[in-house]
Amino acid sequence: MSATLVAKDLAAGHGDRILFSGLDLVVAPGDVVGLVGVNGAGKSTLLRTLAGLAKPDSGEIRLNPPSATVGHLPQEPERREGESVRAFLARRTGVTAAQADLDAATSALTDGVAGADDQYAAALDRWLALGGADLDDRAAEVAADLGLSVDLEQPMTSLSGGQAARAGLASLLLSRYDVFLLDEPTNDLDLDGLARLERFVSGLRAATVLVSHDREFLARTVDRVVELDLAQQQVNVYGGGYESYLEEREVARRHAQEEYEEYADTKASLEARGRMQRAWMEKGVKNARRKQPDNDKAARKFRSEATEKQASKARQTDRMIERLEVVEEPRKEWELRMEIAAAPRAGAVVATLRGAVVRRGGFTLGPVDLQVDRADKVAITGANGSGKSTLLAALLGRVELAAGSSALGPGVVVGEVDQARRLFLGDVPLASAFAREVPEFADAEVRTLLAKFGLKAAHVLRSAATLSPGERTRAALALLQARGVNLLVLDEPTNHLDLPAIEQLEAALEKYPGTLLLVTHDRRMLDAVQVTRRLEVDSGKVREL
Repeated sequence: MSATLVAKDLAAGHGDRILFSGLDLVVAPGDVVGLVGVNGAGKSTLLRTLAGLAKPDSGEIRLNPPSATVGHLPQEPERREGESVRAFLARRTGVTAAQADLDAATSALTDGVAGADDQYAAALDRWLALGGADLDDRAAEVAADLGLSVDLEQPMTSLSGGQAARAGLASLLLSRYDVFLLDEPTNDLDLDGLARLERFVSGLRAATVLVSHDREFLARTVDRVVELDLAQQQVNVYGGGYESYLEEREVARRHAQEEYEEYADTKASLEARGRMQRAWMEKGVKNARRKQPDNDKAARKFRSEATEKQASKARQTDRMIERLEVVEEPRKEWELRMEIAAAPRAGAVVATLRGAVVRRGGFTLGPVDLQVDRADKVAITGANGSGKSTLLAALLGRVELAAGSSALGPGVVVGEVDQARRLFLGDVPLASAFAREVPEFADAEVRTLLAKFGLKAAHVLRSAATLSPGERTRAALALLQARGVNLLVLDEPTNHLDLPAIEQLEAALEKYPGTLLLVTHDRRMLDAVQVTRRLEVDSGKVREL
């Protein structure tokens, strides 16, 4: 079914804080709209609102036809206790809900309920449209194609991070919605998964709105960009794809600044002229009062006319100021100014693995012989589940070796952003969780540093577990600035980060003098960060490229 999503004059916020307002959007079949903005601008809120999962403060959302199916895939797929992979796929594709409706309609038909015929027909059409008839066969085929070599009856909670990412991608590839709303679908995907996702999105004939901070993915897929500009409280729409958006945005911002500066200069010039005219007028009045009374009517008339003329000019200038079309000054955007504090230099050898073997269940990493030297900048790539995170754990001495040895060099101080952001998953307030890691910091210093990373009063008192993934990532990056480190370990650091923060992280890495171990599937980051070595992990084997 071809379907169009229409949003008219939408507004949403949290409490007194407005996220966006006056938003108009039409997404026709085949459109791929990229939704961008800083963390906290309301992107996920907008997707949830379009999906009917959150109510807007004002405005309306329409589907044409109203019976169209809408698929909302959140950025963190919920892994429910006891839910199998097969059940997860059925839930995410909408088949589970459609099956429940079909079962209810069948019961109503059996019981002879009035109108049950129409109810059953509609439920059956929906179930068939979502692919319920052949989901099991397609699920097995797609799972095998993605390398998800697990029993589909296995619990989702038992899957590794890489396997869960493949299951999430499988649920998307199996979906047959009329409208797709995708929140960070690229997170945790390897290069092969990204390529598959790009082909899927590019080939969709459905209306699609997606949020992503993967710049290359946006450049390859979207044909329109909607920017939620939190600083200016504006919604801006750009046609022509992601690269065109970057160019047009830069031009628009430059023009906005130029228009404001022209207005400000004109207003300041008129105000200065008005002050001068009033000063002349007042000077004329004072001079007239100092003059001795005389009977020269012509002189008195001249002085009076001169004074009135200056007053008239001043009033005319005031009217010119009032008639000026006001141009508001563009608000300064909040910018992350990130630095990675460097600890004193470690020894020449930072970390070594000698004949190291790690066994986890049926997976084996190694044997690995690897030496990381001071100031090495190492990029580590490989498919999900190939052993990249296991390799990091082995290098840091955090996993038991089945054979061989691992060692960190003397004086090594590790700073880490792990894939799960584990430091900020607990129930304690963010400020407390952060202070626990840097006990030498006063409370005021903790709050000041977190504020520099966009985590202000509304965030620091909340439990760390309630923060968004992007906010937890910012907290982890703030910790790097608080501590001095000489071995920096980044495991998928761009996941959930907004585009400005990614660019700031890249700039900080450029200046960082220490040793770097970087695991990422972000293709533009791999191009932007100057590395000295590249390692590829494939099925537990490590080779240097």
